[in-house]
Amino acid sequence: MAESAAVEFRIDRRSGVATYLQIVQQTKQALRLGLLEPGDRLPTAREVVEATAINPNTVLKAYRELEREGLVEARRGLGTFVRRTLGSTAANDTPLRGELTDWARRARETGLERDDIAALFSVVLDSTFKGDDRT
Repeated sequence: MAESAAVEFRIDRRSGVATYLQIVQQTKQALRLGLLEPGDRLPTAREVVEATAINPNTVLKAYRELEREGLVEARRGLGTFVRRTLGSTAANDTPLRGELTDWARRARETGLERDDIAALFSVVLDSTFKGDDRT
């Protein structure tokens, strides 16, 4: 049996985002960063349930959404496998990643919490891409 790709879902029950959407978003992020590649097997619903204590139907709903978007495919009796990636894996290797890491570290050192940093980054990102047809 194929081994699952090294992706661990983290569920934030206080985020206000539906659990299945958190799984979809985290999978897409792993695809964008090159952590998941075509052919990789996602963790089984049972593995996700054991790690996160969520309902198996929630995991299956997330995987169906990813399949609907053409990102993964379910193979009966084998699991769910990545079909394609998102974005450019070059984004993970760019010097900008190091700069962003340094910025996030400095923001944390000033006393900002994770949610504060995420909100600040989202505002800057939104204003940077405002009116940009590429988004």
